[in-house]
Amino acid sequence: QCDLQGLWRNELGSNMTLWATNAAGTFSGSYHTAVAATNKQILVSPLQGAQQHPSAKRHPTFGFTVQWQFSDSTTAFVGQCFVDRRGKETLETTWLLREEVLSHKDTWKATRVGTSVFTRIK
Repeated sequence: QCDLQGLWRNELGSNMTLWATNAAGTFSGSYHTAVAATNKQILVSPLQGAQQHPSAKRHPTFGFTVQWQFSDSTTAFVGQCFVDRRGKETLETTWLLREEVLSHKDTWKATRVGTSVFTRIK
């Protein structure tokens, strides 16, 4: 069974710490991105999430949002946790990043989409 709690790193070198999931399936943690489209200092940012049926599934789905502390943007991640035959855990995610724009006519450029694969460090 996959446990989200722990320290994770993605292919770009970003680090994420997830704390214990409660009985309702909610969790919190922190995210330290290795990449950003800003000249500001990158700060560790809080995250909040939920896991679907935390005790019932071997490969649970989950989602979380990151409230960036150094930019006017928010990212929502959705994904699934997998465990291979050797016990290696990975989090396969898709994300949407929405940055603040000055008017609704700029909405077309306000959202980015991507994928990230996280592997357990600890």
